Amino acid sequence: MFGYISINKSEMKFKDFDLYHSFYCGLCAVLQKNYGKRGQLTLSFDMTFLEVLLTALYEPETEVSSRKCIAHPFEKHETRINEYTEYVAAMNIILSYYKCEDDWNDEKKYTKFLYAKLLEGKSRDIRARYEKKIQVIVRALNDISEGERQEEENIDKMAGYFGEVMGQIFLCREDEWQENLYRMGFFLGKFIYIMDAYEDIEEDIKKKNYNPFSKIYQEPGFEDRIEKVLTMMMAECSKEFEKLPIIEYTDILRNVLYSGVWCKYAQTRLKRDGGGEAQNEGSGDKNR
Repeated sequence: MFGYISINKSEMKFKDFDLYHSFYCGLCAVLQKNYGKRGQLTLSFDMTFLEVLLTALYEPETEVSSRKCIAHPFEKHETRINEYTEYVAAMNIILSYYKCEDDWNDEKKYTKFLYAKLLEGKSRDIRARYEKKIQVIVRALNDISEGERQEEENIDKMAGYFGEVMGQIFLCREDEWQENLYRMGFFLGKFIYIMDAYEDIEEDIKKKNYNPFSKIYQEPGFEDRIEKVLTMMMAECSKEFEKLPIIEYTDILRNVLYSGVWCKYAQTRLKRDGGGEAQNEGSGDKNR
């Protein structure tokens, strides 16, 4: 369920993209430092959004430096690292570990089994450090697996389980902003689950895999119904974001919430409607 919390690069200023990328590079550096090359392989742009959000909200002391890496061997690039980079890196490892474990249990993908084993040791310390949070996440993931086995058709119920996962991940501190962060993560998580099911529906039907939309996919108005549900989820998520006292990085965060998350949807619908693949990143902007 990765790949949905992205920027719309075509709608982002160059300076904002460089800033966003510096947080991404900082997350990459922390994953390598704390969890080695195996942890570094879990890197995704999805969790960078949370890193920027928490940094903007809590304004921690942030180390800004320049470094080279395997991806940029000839030119130094800027990185930003703070205490929330450490937190997001830990949550990234946890999500990746349980995703690999789930892929092995559901589809017997041996590569995922091996990678889960490689991450198991790295995740042990995180599970001990965030024991209560991880317990809630694991329970919600188990509910998803059970719902899939039972072929649950209630999409709101299934999406709510993943909403709980993301709500717990966004909830990094117990303070006056915890409810807003939890609800923001909850509705974003529901959006991700619904979007993932929507994108995979044709392939899942073909392969006879579970998908909560299997029985209603051919019904009249399906596309409009999904669009309305997705819009509702992001409206609720964005409403909670706008309540937060954030001054820095607002253009970056709004780019993701109001535009970036819709890029994959626009690409999927364009392809499904016979328009082919989008030409480049962000070309499927859905203005919200």
